[in-house]
Amino acid sequence: MNSSDIENTDDWLGCPTPLETCRHQLALYENEFEELNLQLRQERERIFKLVEMHAEAVRQRDEAMATLREKAAETAKIRRKMHDQRTSENAYKKEAEALRGMLEGLIPQTKTIY
Repeated sequence: MNSSDIENTDDWLGCPTPLETCRHQLALYENEFEELNLQLRQERERIFKLVEMHAEAVRQRDEAMATLREKAAETAKIRRKMHDQRTSENAYKKEAEALRGMLEGLIPQTKTIY
């Protein structure tokens, strides 16, 4: 028996031939290719959804920033009005103090007897 015949098992019962082995490997590769294509399609859909979610978040952020700017402007107006009112209040207090001083000079002081 030749020693190279020991390694040649192509004709043994139940052993696949090299062609059958190649076909089997090809079928495995095709299945893997289909599975990878399916996963790729699913991930692309997820990425598309994430892009849509990001666009919506950016839109909401822009709306919130616009609202915030409006409210900041309103707050600035209110603060300015409060400052003006405080200034007016202080002016009126000074005027009232001056008028009280004048009244106190015109009204005689009452004397209290014990």
